[in-house]
Amino acid sequence: MKTAAWQAIIFDFDGVVVESGEIKTQAFANLYQEYGEEVMVEVAKYHVLNGGMSRYQKFRYFQEMLLEKPPLTAEEERQLDQRFSELVVEAVIASAPVPGAAELIQREAGRIPLFVASGTPETELNTIVVRRGLESYFTAVRGSPTPKQKLIADILTTHRLLPERVLMIGDALIDYQSAMVNNVAFIGRVRPGDQNPFPAHVDVLPDLSPLLL
Repeated sequence: MKTAAWQAIIFDFDGVVVESGEIKTQAFANLYQEYGEEVMVEVAKYHVLNGGMSRYQKFRYFQEMLLEKPPLTAEEERQLDQRFSELVVEAVIASAPVPGAAELIQREAGRIPLFVASGTPETELNTIVVRRGLESYFTAVRGSPTPKQKLIADILTTHRLLPERVLMIGDALIDYQSAMVNNVAFIGRVRPGDQNPFPAHVDVLPDLSPLLL
């Protein structure tokens, strides 16, 4: 599968650049451990079904819909965010790369601009990218709280890119939906053994190695 036709590539991060999906699933479950096993299972399930959604939206959903409690205060949300970051950041930095991702990024960065658009908080995301030694390969690294749909739109506008010449690689339905809204081409990454979240017509790959061919 060739990448030569693209003017730019936008990568999701978790599950596309690094194999960090299970780290975050377990972290979400652990965050709600005090509420028991049943709640932990529901939290993990919701996280997996809503990959790419910002953690803040998930915190609010769990608080109001799952726990049926009053909305989180700003301070409660900040504390949840801090606890979650403590659970995941070092583990994500140390996680394995998705096969083919590092090689693809290194190759394409010398040819076209590359971007990250992720549901991870932007400051935390940049820390992870720097610690993994990837910062020099990306023109911009963008994350939440800005919604992914707007992240992509901002990248297109700021860097004067033609949507039809841009490829998005993601592993969650929200990645696909955000790409479609912006008229950007899309390839889905579905890890072997995982359920395919995408419509049947979407091209999917088990990892990024085929893009090196």
